This record gives sequence, C-alpha cells and structure tokens, in this order.
Amino acid sequence: MAVQYLAANRFGLGRRFDDPPVADPKAWLTRQIGDYDPAPATLAELATRETIATAYAEYREERQAERRAAAMNDGDDNMPQAGRRMARAGFRRHYAEAASARLAAAVATPTPFPERLVHFWTNHFAISADKQAVVGFAGNYENEAIRPHIMGKFSDLLIAAVHHPAMLLYLDQAQSFGPDSAFATRVRNRGKRQAPGLNENLAREILELHTLGVGAGYTQADVTSFARALTGRTVAGLGRGAGQRLMPADARPGETLFVERLHQPGPQTILGRRYDQPGAKQAEAVLRDLAGHPATGRHIATKLARHFGGDTPPAALVDRLAQDFQSTGGDLPSLYRTLIASPEPWAAEPAMFKSPWDWTVSMLRALKTPGLGQQQNIAAMFTQLGQPVWRPGSPKGYDDMVATWAGSAALMQRVELASRIAGRIGDRADARQLAPLVLADALTPETAQAIGRADSPGQGIAMLFASPAFLRR
Repeated sequence: MAVQYLAANRFGLGRRFDDPPVADPKAWLTRQIGDYDPAPATLAELATRETIATAYAEYREERQAERRAAAMNDGDDNMPQAGRRMARAGFRRHYAEAASARLAAAVATPTPFPERLVHFWTNHFAISADKQAVVGFAGNYENEAIRPHIMGKFSDLLIAAVHHPAMLLYLDQAQSFGPDSAFATRVRNRGKRQAPGLNENLAREILELHTLGVGAGYTQADVTSFARALTGRTVAGLGRGAGQRLMPADARPGETLFVERLHQPGPQTILGRRYDQPGAKQAEAVLRDLAGHPATGRHIATKLARHFGGDTPPAALVDRLAQDFQSTGGDLPSLYRTLIASPEPWAAEPAMFKSPWDWTVSMLRALKTPGLGQQQNIAAMFTQLGQPVWRPGSPKGYDDMVATWAGSAALMQRVELASRIAGRIGDRADARQLAPLVLADALTPETAQAIGRADSPGQGIAMLFASPAFLRR
C-alpha cells in the first residue's frame, strides 16, 4: 500500500520539490487541519466585491448606452465595439487574475489537504462563470464564502455560500421577488401587466445538491415554500434593475442585502415544519434545519466518500462519516479527522484518477521553476484540458468519477502539455532524481527503468508526468 503517495495525492495536491519525507502520513494530514490559513498571501491583492460589482455595472451601463446609440443609427451596432470590449475586459480580468492566484495558492500551499477541501467544497456549492454576471465574482466566491468556513460548521459554510453574490446571481435569486411582497403589490397596483415573480432555482438546488440530495422526500410544494422564504436576499449596485431602487442609500456595490419589501410575507411550511420567523430570519432558520437534517449528513458523507474512496463510495465509510456529521452537528474538522482515520481512503484499489486540475497542480508542485504556472493564460490552459476554472457548466459541479477524466483524448492533451513544459525546463530538472520524490512508494521498477532510458532530460520529465502512477490519485 503506497501510503506516502496516497497521502500526498489522494488527500493532498502532490508533493512539492522541497517537501521533507513524511514519517507518519496520518499525523501529517491531521496537523494541516490546525495549520490551515484561509487567506494565503497569494490571494491578498485580488479585487474586492465592490470593485468587481462596479466593473460589471459599468459594463452593463456601457452596453445599454451602445444599444441606445445603435437604435438612433438605424440599428447599426458596429460603432461602439471598441468601447464594449473595454468595458467587458474590466470584470473578465478579475476572473483571469483570480484563476491565476488560485493556481499559485495551490502550488505553494504548505497545507495541501485543506486546499483540496477548498476545491471540494467550491465544487459542491458550484457556481459557473459561464453566466456573465458571475464571471468577475467567481474567484471572490471561493475566497470569501468557501475558504473562511471549511474549518467550521457545515451550516455556516452553507449560509455563506448561499448569501454570496455569485450564488445569488448564478441561480437568479437576486431577481426573485415575493408574489405578495410590498414591491410586487405596488407594481401590480400601477397597472403593470405582470409583476416581478418568484424564482425557484436557488431553493431547488439547495435541497437537491447542497443539502438533502435527490430522493430525500421533499416535494414541489417544499421547493416553492422555500423559494418564498428566500426572497428579499439580493445584491446591491449591479445596475438599475427591479428592486435596485429599494436599496439603502449607503449600500456598497457587491454587498449582499436583505430588502424587506422584496420578501414574501407570512409563514412557510417546509418538510412539514412551519416557519413564521420575520424577514431574513425565516430563510436562515430553514437553512440551519436543512444543514442538520440526517439526509444532509448522508448526502455529504457520500460525496466525501466518493472523492476520497472511489467511484462507488464504500458503504462503511459513508456510514462512519454520516454518523460523525450527525453526532457533531456538522462539525467539519471532526469529519476530516474521521476521514483520515478510516481505512478505506488508504486502499490502493479502486484506482482513482486525477482531474486536469489535480494533475496540473501536482506537476507544478513537483517542479522547482518559480512562475512556471503563471507564464501563460491559466484560464485558457484549463479550458484546453477540459476543466475550465469555476466553469462546470451546471450547478452540479464537475463530476467526481474516473471515466469523466480518463478518456484517451484527455490523456493526449496531458501528454502534450507535459511535453511542452518539459521542453521549457530542458535539463534544469532530472526525472531520475525527481521520480522517487514525486512518486515515493508508488514508484515501480518498470517506471523507474523507463524514465532512466529516456533520450533526454526533457523526455524523462514528460514520461514521469504522463506515467500511470502519476496520473493516479
């Protein structure tokens, strides 16, 4: 059993070139829980919510001005192309900078196990930057909603994710209004054909993906009632859309607010429980109850067991994690310690396969080449590899199954990237010396022999990073 390799790659993100030997892998992983820094220096210079929101609002205003100008020029929309590109670049730049900083943080981190958990939870509470309003906020979402809460209670992590602008915009909650709210009633009384209505996207995904899971027994009526409870939560400073004029005068762009006049009044019944709390307290009460539900504990346990134990989550591991979740009230560090202490994640079989993100990070961690990962367009690189950063394309996030990442075309792309990087390194790295460090107790005589017979240092590096052992998690 290759415990050294599994500790570094299944639990972590691969060994760094300067990592000392680890005598006790389980103790090493456990220490990282206490050593975790939620705000690494590599992320310190990234744009704030206010800057991101302002850039997006400026783009929207610029685009609206262009449309008005086009209408005055008989529909000719060619004149303002340069201005539109400049406005768009503002909020898209924040995405690219955050993606590069994320990679730098993963490559440099001394606590790769918690860093993997950051990526796990971001994928669990998935947003996707395919949606224009979300692009600039994607990195900020991970850094402000996920990172600070992975070592606390699941309920607090859930609420932080749900309240972040990226989630509210991605699942259209910022445009969801109580049908009988003061705002909707005023619109109807003015004789408008249709008042702003309820959007159920966020409520449905919280129940289906974030908490209870599919088949947990909730109904469409529960979804609708929950959607009503969630109304009123919105994002300030993103333009002049419905509800924006109700924001407080001192609201800062990008700030998440609860606006009472957008909220559906009255009690709601969800999963047989009545919630009659006033205003924002109503949705928070629902979220905390969902976070503590036994079905949520089993859903989270199953996803963690799959991520660390293989495509078919080991039943004993799922039961153990679910019991821990329930007995501790969703205490996440306790859940991680149970995971480390369990035998199932330490089994070599079934084989697990690195995603493009895992593979790239583990490769860069192994190389003593400062700035290598930042010398190209990071977002474009991961798009080419098939796993665009913060762009899974759906609220389900990226699939955690071997077959998703093990296709022949995907492997060829990795081989090509490994060859390009090896070509840039030249003879600055020796794969014969690197292989025992990187592969540790997973290095087989056959792999060592093949690397040793390489025609050049670069070819040896490419063979190392394309080897079956390195591709495994």
